[in-house]
Parts: sequence; C-alpha cells; structure tokens
Amino acid sequence: MSSEAASDNTHLQKTIEQMIDKKLDERFSSFEAQFEGLSKQLESIQNDNLSDRVTLLVFSGDMDKLMSAFIIGAGAVAMGMEVSMYFTFWGLTALKKQSLYEGKSIPEKMMAMMLPEGPDKVGTSKMNMLGFGPAFFKMMMGKNNVETLPDLININKELGVKMIACQMTMGVMGITKEELIDDLEYGGAGTYIGEASDSKITLFI
Repeated sequence: MSSEAASDNTHLQKTIEQMIDKKLDERFSSFEAQFEGLSKQLESIQNDNLSDRVTLLVFSGDMDKLMSAFIIGAGAVAMGMEVSMYFTFWGLTALKKQSLYEGKSIPEKMMAMMLPEGPDKVGTSKMNMLGFGPAFFKMMMGKNNVETLPDLININKELGVKMIACQMTMGVMGITKEELIDDLEYGGAGTYIGEASDSKITLFI
C-alpha cells in the first residue's frame, strides 16, 4: 500500500471515529436530559400536597365489580385514608332502595322496569347464567363468610365513606332521589374532578 493510500485510510478512520464520538455525545446528552426531566417529575410527585384520599368512579352495575369497589373503599378507610365514591350510569343501581313509577314519563317507567331494584338484584359480569349466577355466588360467599353487596354498602356507610350520586345520569336513567338510599351527596362531573384532583389514588370501576 502506498503512503498516499495509507494516509487516506488513516484520515477516513479518524473521520469515522469523530462521527462515532459525536453520535455518542449526542446520545449521552439526550439521556442526560431525559434523566433530568424524570428527576424533576419525581421531585414534583414527592413534593405534591395531595390529600391522603381515594376517589372511586363507580360506573359498573355488576355485582362482582361493585363488591370490589366497596371492598377497596372499606380497605382504604381501614388504612387511614378518606374515601369518596362517585356513582354514575349503571353504578347508580348500587344506591337504589326501590323503584318508583308514579309521576314518571313512559320512557322513565320503562327504564325503571329494566333496571335492578337495588344492589341485591344486580347480575354478575361473568357467569350470570340467566340470573342464576348471582344466587350461586351468594351461596359461595356465604360458605366462605364473605359479606354480601348490601352488607358491604352498609359497612362503607358506617365507616364514613362519602357516596356521591351523579345528578346528570340520574336524569338520563330516570332515577329520582326518593329511589336512592339516605345520606347521599349529589353532584356533577365537576364534583368528581374536584375530588379526584386532590386524591393520591383514583380508580374507574
């Protein structure tokens, strides 16, 4: 190999090394910036003054999902946390104590006929078996000393869990205050957002 060719190869090698070094520096700077960003986020989370609160948005009307919501609620209270449960759409059936028809429009009466009359009448999300599923699960819960859904609701009330019924969806579902259990609070989406924005834990069930 001639001295000229050797010089060209050396120059090419140095150029490649410089390009690699430049890319490595760029990549390192990118990682460093990302790390600094994550550190700032962690500091923000650590310094956040959120309340020691759990907010649950209860959308489902299935027995097993409702039971999970109330079990979480009771468990959070037992751990010293405040709990708010915001019930909307099918979740409102957990708060029903009766179905009323007087004074309702025909669509509202039809809705009342189709909705369960209360938490002891709701179905399960799986294995409903044309209505036999809930009875089967209740039998299994009894054998294993597991509280029923109505019992869990009462326990949460006694523990001071805040229960909020969504006023907008009450109108959509044709549900009146007279059909719901006592000692509830009522509000809209703003009420839920206000509770959730000040909570360490928020769940959609």
